[in-house]
Amino acid sequence: MVVYLVGAGPGDPELITLKAIRVLERADVVVYDRLAGEEILEYAPDDARLIYVGKKPGEHHKTQEEINRILVEEGSRHETVVRLKGGDPFVFGRGGEEILALSEAGIETRVIPGVTSAVGVPTSAGLPVTHRGVATSFTVVTGHEDPTKPERQVHWDYRADTLIILMGVGNLRDNMEEIMKHRPGDTPVCVIEKGTTSDERVVFGTVSDIADKDIRPPGIIVVGEVVNVYRRIINSMEP
Repeated sequence: MVVYLVGAGPGDPELITLKAIRVLERADVVVYDRLAGEEILEYAPDDARLIYVGKKPGEHHKTQEEINRILVEEGSRHETVVRLKGGDPFVFGRGGEEILALSEAGIETRVIPGVTSAVGVPTSAGLPVTHRGVATSFTVVTGHEDPTKPERQVHWDYRADTLIILMGVGNLRDNMEEIMKHRPGDTPVCVIEKGTTSDERVVFGTVSDIADKDIRPPGIIVVGEVVNVYRRIINSMEP
């Protein structure tokens, strides 16, 4: 009996790994998130039990404690359980919490990494998160810190050349105001909505004005001079 924590990738169903597909094809149970696409679920056997535990801002279908309990229960009953998570299980996917709960229950776990949206979405769009002479480092940070934490861990004073913000569209204005305490207001920003999908949309701006744009989740926010490199790339590709 094994529970697999599987990364589904950033949205495009073709970006899931072969290893993940092979495990899905023999799954007895699939416990899946909102960002794990329907096309990916088609790899599971017809008789596999599908359990939705998706979350979205302001509406949690299941608490993390409930998800942990479901994984323990299903993992103790079935030969192969797949916990299918958008992106990568360990990049703001709370995979560490789930694997700890399973380990404490004596259930074997294995992790299959996925393409994280933090890099996969910008790369797919043609945006280099590092670029010679412009950016030699990047930081990935949550834009929606758990409000129940006893102490804030996100302070927005990151020194990396490129800042990549996940789950930050809902708090975009507040986050940009915090970033302006540490970076100039004219620092370029872009938001990539629904990255790697047919509905992808890119919105450009600066730290001072991006929050005034019409932007909807889910979206990846990229802050730094690489955004200007990206605009150059786009312009060079135009006929």
